Amino acid sequence: MSSFLLSSPVLFLHYNFSSSLLSPSRRRTSQNFLVKAVDNKNDNVDSSSNNSSTRLITFLGKGGSGKTTSAVFSAQHYATAGLSTCLVLHGQDRTADYLLNCKIGSSPIVYRDNLSVVRLETTKMLLEPLNQLKQADSRLNLTQGVLEGVVGEELGVLPGMDSILSALAVLRLLGLFGKWGQRNHPKHKFDIIIYDGISAEDTLRMIGSSSKARLYLKYLRTMAEKTDLGRLAAPSILRLVDEAMGISGKHSQLNGTMSAEIWDSLEQILERGSSTFSEPHCFGCFLVINPNIPTSVTSALRFWGCAIQAGTRVSGALAIASPHSDVELNKNFLPLPFAVIPNLSTASPQDWNSIVLGNTSEGARDLLSLKLGPKHGIVPSVNFDAARKSVTLFMPGFDKSEIKLYQYRGGSELLVEAGDQRRVIFLPPEIQGKVGGAKFMDRNLVITIR
Repeated sequence: MSSFLLSSPVLFLHYNFSSSLLSPSRRRTSQNFLVKAVDNKNDNVDSSSNNSSTRLITFLGKGGSGKTTSAVFSAQHYATAGLSTCLVLHGQDRTADYLLNCKIGSSPIVYRDNLSVVRLETTKMLLEPLNQLKQADSRLNLTQGVLEGVVGEELGVLPGMDSILSALAVLRLLGLFGKWGQRNHPKHKFDIIIYDGISAEDTLRMIGSSSKARLYLKYLRTMAEKTDLGRLAAPSILRLVDEAMGISGKHSQLNGTMSAEIWDSLEQILERGSSTFSEPHCFGCFLVINPNIPTSVTSALRFWGCAIQAGTRVSGALAIASPHSDVELNKNFLPLPFAVIPNLSTASPQDWNSIVLGNTSEGARDLLSLKLGPKHGIVPSVNFDAARKSVTLFMPGFDKSEIKLYQYRGGSELLVEAGDQRRVIFLPPEIQGKVGGAKFMDRNLVITIR
């Protein structure tokens, strides 16, 4: 290993949504809207994109910047446009309850035509997977009744559980867990899922969770297959997990082949999750800025860079309406598409039809509807120049003193550390080698390879 320092960073949800929430005519309208929004004649959009798949939308911003307000506005926008929408909240902040003038709980409710809302609560999410494991253990008797004695209601939430369980909940709602995801899964399929996480940091962890978990899975599989302890314990654990989740789709005697199938199925699930966050037609991530909060702008720029580090792209930036100059704000986030949403009050019920369809919301509607195209304003996060043997990394929100580079496996890849995130850049054969130098120019880190 060499380093180069730049100085001279198991869930189940039970939903009872009725398939009648969206009538066939509404369904056709929503799908037509998706096609029009994504397949713009001026865009170079891959026609193979699955426009009928559920799209996940989320927001990154400093606390108090309007992240929840943006989520609620977006949910109302998509529902008004005829898209079957689910607003998923996580945390105890009650801003959305005030904006929607309703009580949002852990059981989903239909707020209005095309719009359902639900709040994820980690203490409740812990119970269902435990019960599934207990049921699997009662059939297999692997723990000799020990698991049956665990009382789920007395288990508290440990640090990190919120992020893990919310990530699994969202991925499951997106239908990325195969046969496991079909258990207790809503018959109704959403066009749009809006996720408002506890914090921007937690949301960033969720975005990168699938790709990071794949590496952990790789090492766990190696230990399970190549160590005495792994060969002894792993088959039983895999059998219990597969019996509870139905990951492999089989319930038979576990042998070496079956064990390999479970590992492969887990890898496929994580690969689907990882690819979801890297595809614009599957995932939209928006920055949120409140011009009245000075640190909101710098935080949003930072989250832009952190999102790239987590393995996704930012689709645009939204600002809460303010007397401050929106033109000046826009310059900070070029070339991202930029729009303004109204500054809403929680003191009284809102007239959402007027808000969403008003003239002041036109720019936000266009941005959220992808009328600019899902690739508009997106700067490639990595550029390779074989002639100069250089790699250019787009890293907004960082300066060179915050970035560390490491090299592994004979110079075939770069590990970039910044913003409490790490990502691996695989180098093409013609560029592979040791880092010779790096310089920071206009939000880009240019690395030369020797």
